[in-house]
Amino acid sequence: MRRLFPVPAETSAEASAAASARASAEDREWGLGELADAYAYPEPPHGLSGAWLRANMVSSLDGAAHHDGRSKALSSDADMRIFGVLRGLADAVVVGAETVRCEGYRPARAREAFAERRAALGQSSAPAIAVVSASLDLDFSRPLFTEPLVPTIVITGATAAEERVGLARAAGAEVVFAGSGPSGRVDAAAVVTALAELGHTRLLTEGGPTLLAEFAAAGVLDELCLAVAPLATAGDAKRIMNGPELREPERFALASVLEEAGFLFTRYRRIYQ
Repeated sequence: MRRLFPVPAETSAEASAAASARASAEDREWGLGELADAYAYPEPPHGLSGAWLRANMVSSLDGAAHHDGRSKALSSDADMRIFGVLRGLADAVVVGAETVRCEGYRPARAREAFAERRAALGQSSAPAIAVVSASLDLDFSRPLFTEPLVPTIVITGATAAEERVGLARAAGAEVVFAGSGPSGRVDAAAVVTALAELGHTRLLTEGGPTLLAEFAAAGVLDELCLAVAPLATAGDAKRIMNGPELREPERFALASVLEEAGFLFTRYRRIYQ
């Protein structure tokens, strides 16, 4: 892996600075601690919403967010290392119900590599998984609900069926209501607020495309980590955001680019007006 942007300037008079610049740009294996430093959340992790919401997505060269219904075909070893690091830094991982069903989500696990860092920040041993679902059409017998280190959070709307709410709670999930409208839809901005009120301010969303589009439309997406795979898929797969067009395009600034085996790991931060 090598850093393409930003590369430390080699114009410094100090030899150590020049050596650092060369090391950053050379192609080598990065340790988990080094990646964690590169992707650290801002401190305090507060965007305009009261938390910092980061998205992690992968896309093919031609814009597909998945192939044959899953994102795994677009991934790589380096992508999975960064996936693990981003989880290791987060308080909670926010994901849509359809993605949970399609990708076979399991509980996040505690990893020794991040234990000291998480303890210093007052985080639990592993991030909570927060599933967004208006219908609560979820299999509550799955390990995601019955075997997590940290109770799974289910975020739903005000009109969720009491029976489904009861099943979620019986499985050990924490049920959070976000959105009070009669439509029963979950309000994307309220999701972030509700999680922040639970003390989860370092948020990571892994989509899917519909949920990510809702976060963008609500103006609460602070950062996008986008892996661009050197693959073409054609077909009619969704883009990483699949929802109504924003009234005005949201502008982001490039924060960093890493590269390994042709994969580009980009990180963009929202520009606040």
